[in-house]
Amino acid sequence: MGGKIRYPKAFLGFIWTLLLLTSYQVIAKSRVPISDSEIRHKKDECYADIESGLWGQHCKSSVIAKENCALQCLSPVCYELVYESDPLEEGERLFEEFRVQVLHAQGLSWRESRWY
Repeated sequence: MGGKIRYPKAFLGFIWTLLLLTSYQVIAKSRVPISDSEIRHKKDECYADIESGLWGQHCKSSVIAKENCALQCLSPVCYELVYESDPLEEGERLFEEFRVQVLHAQGLSWRESRWY
């Protein structure tokens, strides 16, 4: 009888998924809030990458395409949640909603941020 304990694969899969999800939440919530100047700096780096061609020629095809690529570079997760189903169009700017999503991804409310 000195044997190994056998767990069903579904149980192990559930435990693995649970660990991955909780570790992501801990990482996201443990980050320091990001300031406007930090966002501008990161976005400038994204623009430089786009101009150098790292994001492909489609990102250089128009101002709006460049902006969509920069927002995706800034935070792929937030871009997916806010813009992917309805990308920016000419004259449209929803940066406020994007900023709130970045805060949410960090586990912070608007009042807890340095943007307040």
